[in-house]
Amino acid sequence: MQTSTQTVINTDSLKHHSKQCSTSADSGVNRWRVEDIVALYELPFNDLMHQATTVHRENFDANGVQVSTLLSIKTGGCSEDCGYCPQAARYHTDVENEPMMPIDEVLAAAREAKDNGASRFCMGAAWRSPKQRDLEPVLKMIAEVKAMGLETCATLGMLKDGQAAQLKEAGLDYYNHNLDTAPEFYGDVITTRTYQDRLDTLDSVREADINVCCGGIIGMGESRNQRAGLIAQLANMERPPESVPINLLTQVEGTPLHGTEELDPFEFVRTIAVARITMPKSFVRLSAGRQSMHEGIQALCFLAGANSIFYGEKLLTTGNPEAETDKKLFAKLGLHAI
Repeated sequence: MQTSTQTVINTDSLKHHSKQCSTSADSGVNRWRVEDIVALYELPFNDLMHQATTVHRENFDANGVQVSTLLSIKTGGCSEDCGYCPQAARYHTDVENEPMMPIDEVLAAAREAKDNGASRFCMGAAWRSPKQRDLEPVLKMIAEVKAMGLETCATLGMLKDGQAAQLKEAGLDYYNHNLDTAPEFYGDVITTRTYQDRLDTLDSVREADINVCCGGIIGMGESRNQRAGLIAQLANMERPPESVPINLLTQVEGTPLHGTEELDPFEFVRTIAVARITMPKSFVRLSAGRQSMHEGIQALCFLAGANSIFYGEKLLTTGNPEAETDKKLFAKLGLHAI
C-alpha cells in the first residue's frame, strides 16, 4: 500500500509541475529541468499515457493528425559526417549523389501530395549550407507550391545571413533544422558542425518570422538522461518549436550507427508522451522510423499525443509507409487528417 500511495503522490506532483511549466513556457522563463523530464519517463506507463493524453486533449483535437509529405529535391553528396545519414559523401551506402530535381518534377510531386490529403509539402536538400545559386531555384519551388494552397516547409542545412529572409519572402511557412540529440551526446554523432551552429540557424529562422520545425533522433545509443536532455533543449526554447519531429534511428548499412542496439518500442512511445507533456502547444510528429513500427505502437504514439506524420512512399532516402496504408490505419483508429 505504501508503494501505491507514493506512486500517486509522485504522479500528482508531476501533473502540477507540468502545468506550471506549460504556463511559464509562454513567458520565456526557464522551466524544464532534465531531472524533471527523467521523472516523467520513469512514471508507470499507464500514468504517463494518462497525463500525456490529458494534455493533448486540452490543446488539440484528439483525433486530428496533420499530414505532411517530404520530398528530397537534392539527394546525396553531403559533406557532413552525421553518423546516421546515408547521404553523407564519406560513407559507402546505396545513396548516390544526384543533381537537384527539376522544378516541374517537384511541382508534380506537390500536386500528388495534395491530392493524397497532405496539407504541407516539405522539400529537403542534402547540403551543409545552401549556396546562393542553389537557393534561387528552391525559392521558385516554394513560391509555386505555396500558390497551390499547400503549406511549405524546407530543410536545407545551415542558413547564411539573409537567407532566412529570402525564404520568408518566397512564402516559406516552416523551416526544419533538428538538434538531433542532447548537447552532451552530440559530439558522438556529428563533428562537422557544432550544436551552436544549429541554434544559430534556428535563431535566424525565428528572426525571419518563419515557423520552426525542430526535433531529434532517438535510438542512436544515447541514454535515457540524454533523451531527456534533448527534450529539455526543445521545451526550454524561448518559443518551443511549432512542430517537433521525433525520429527513430533508421539504420542504414555503411553508416557508423549501423548495428546500434535497437530501441525498445515502449521507450519511443514514452518519448512521444514526454514531448507532448513538455511542449503542450506543439505538433509532435512521427517521422523517420515509422515504417518499422507495428500498427499497435503507432496507435499508442497517437494516444500519447503524436498529431503529425509524414506520409508517402519515401521519407528522404529511407522508406515510409505508403499513403494508402496510412489511410487504412487512420480509418481503423478513427483519425482524420487536418
